[in-house]
Amino acid sequence: MNLVDLSWRNMKRNFRLYTIYFISMFVGVVIYFTFSGLMFNKDVVAAIQNKENYKMVISLASVIVFLFIVFFILYANSFFMKQRKKEFGMYLLYGMKERQVAAMVFFETLFLSAISVFSGILIGGLLSKFFGAVLMNLMRYNEDISFAFPLEAIVSTVLLFALLIIIITIQSYFNVRRVQLVELFHAKEKRDKPFTFSFGLALLSIILIAGSYYMITIGDTDIWKDHFKETLAAVTVALIAGTYLFFRQFSGWMLQKLSQRKNYFIGSKMLWISSLRFSIRGNTVNFTFNSLISAIVIFTVGFIAVDYAVKGEVVKKEFPNHIAFSTQDDATQRQIEQLMNDSHPIIDHETITGIQTEKIQNRNAFFSHPEYYTEEFYLFPESQLNAIVDLRKAGEKADLEGEEAIVLTRGIDEPEKYKSSQPEMTVLEDNTFRVVEKIRYPLLSIPTSPGGNTQPQPSVLIISNEAFENLREHHTLSSFEIYQIEDPKTSNDVSREIYDLVMKTEGAYYSAYIDMYSLDTESSSLILFSVAFFAVIALFALGSVIYFKQLREATEEREHYAILRKIGVDDKEMKKIIRKQLLFVFLPPLLLGLLHSWFLLYYTVILVIKDLPSLTAIIFSVMGLYVLTYLIFYISSVSIYYKIVSEKNTR
Repeated sequence: MNLVDLSWRNMKRNFRLYTIYFISMFVGVVIYFTFSGLMFNKDVVAAIQNKENYKMVISLASVIVFLFIVFFILYANSFFMKQRKKEFGMYLLYGMKERQVAAMVFFETLFLSAISVFSGILIGGLLSKFFGAVLMNLMRYNEDISFAFPLEAIVSTVLLFALLIIIITIQSYFNVRRVQLVELFHAKEKRDKPFTFSFGLALLSIILIAGSYYMITIGDTDIWKDHFKETLAAVTVALIAGTYLFFRQFSGWMLQKLSQRKNYFIGSKMLWISSLRFSIRGNTVNFTFNSLISAIVIFTVGFIAVDYAVKGEVVKKEFPNHIAFSTQDDATQRQIEQLMNDSHPIIDHETITGIQTEKIQNRNAFFSHPEYYTEEFYLFPESQLNAIVDLRKAGEKADLEGEEAIVLTRGIDEPEKYKSSQPEMTVLEDNTFRVVEKIRYPLLSIPTSPGGNTQPQPSVLIISNEAFENLREHHTLSSFEIYQIEDPKTSNDVSREIYDLVMKTEGAYYSAYIDMYSLDTESSSLILFSVAFFAVIALFALGSVIYFKQLREATEEREHYAILRKIGVDDKEMKKIIRKQLLFVFLPPLLLGLLHSWFLLYYTVILVIKDLPSLTAIIFSVMGLYVLTYLIFYISSVSIYYKIVSEKNTR
């Protein structure tokens, strides 16, 4: 029998163990190919407006995804090797050399990888349609995505997983080489000793966590403003140390107290509590790591999801004009309208006319961030503002009299009504107006270009019709064309053509919704999509770490459960013990992770962004999906744990 035959027989004989390892590799291939396949999917690329930005983000994210997968599969391989130490010991005892054992592992890995890569690419290609549709939906595009198996994605997947096979083989070789033969036979006989717990350290863990939460709640105080880096470092260290001590000391102290109660020997309490007390030492790092990573994943996905929702709303509010530009000559105007009607028919159109002023010296009194606005103002009559309100079907109409005026601002400036003391603005030499209100309403949006560059937003002052009529005869007028078109989210090409025509006039104004939408919304969609993928990988890895550890512990606990059966513990009671034991393994890290992330999200997102109706729904949805995935891992672990501890009795 050669090594290839031996490898194949091993795979068939230890089907369950190899299945777990295969699933790890299979999931890795599916995730990587699905993700990288989107970069080369022709339907997706055709729909994206900023193709260079898309490929750059997806390429970077693909590398990060692959690194995640490498670390995860190496962990799975490490678990796989530990489970087979006794088997390797037998091979070495029978005279096989270490390099032969490593060669056998190489052939096994090759078989598994070949099957994983082939089936993973197949499933990944089928899933590409679904994930492509998800991405298009995030970007709010109505594009049909077909099934795709891009050759570039297939080649990169095969090459990268070939590299991974080499890394796994090297890892396996060193694992076999550095373990002594005696250790191989006794690898599964090691057991943690019960740990002594301190009430003082248990209390310290609660104090550290509570102190961290308190510091997060006072994020707008002077201590954060004056010493941000130091405070952030202190809160981070306290949260990590508190979480570690919570699992190392507080949970152990709680179990110890439960073991001292009078009803400890009633029912199955003694069985699952004593088992957990023995495993606290070995599980502390895993529990701490899972809690902290869970908090980071939930916070990051929640934050990015809210940012995505906010950016979509912000672009709509800040760029309500689908296309707006300085009025052109008649021939150019007709050419521009023809371009729009050929691809994105005009829904509505309005021409507004205003007067440009000289630089206003006291404009700082009206803007919180004057650097984002032009130093000159445009004066528009209230009738022009009301016409745009009708055009957009959004906003409130103005009703001004005499020298009353309204300053228009963007989202970074808070709206304000001036009642008792109305500030004055002097424009056009000796014309003074009383500002009665400051409102968020971009009559003229920020000037844009198809490349995403912007300029300061035109400062706008709305005055009464009577005042405007008195001024217009003695000053030069500036006119602007404002258009609403069909499907502005796909108007990138026509925007580029119109921009080139308008910019032939020096100093002309141009602004288009698509220029910022394609930059902000596509970018935030890509980031959300990528982060969601990272979260899936991280969650799968975390769940698998717990899952693998429980499988190892279940294998080690077979004899103990066999004894329980002999003394009369039935299957129903056995399952109850396992459920309680694993509930303690899964639930505390999850609950603490949720609590950490909730404090972070509530005080950095929810309280800051108050005008987004779907805010809490987004955050609770993220948390709900995370809990659901953990629940699936828990139920699966209980099932496989019971099968393993029952295995010996069915042989």
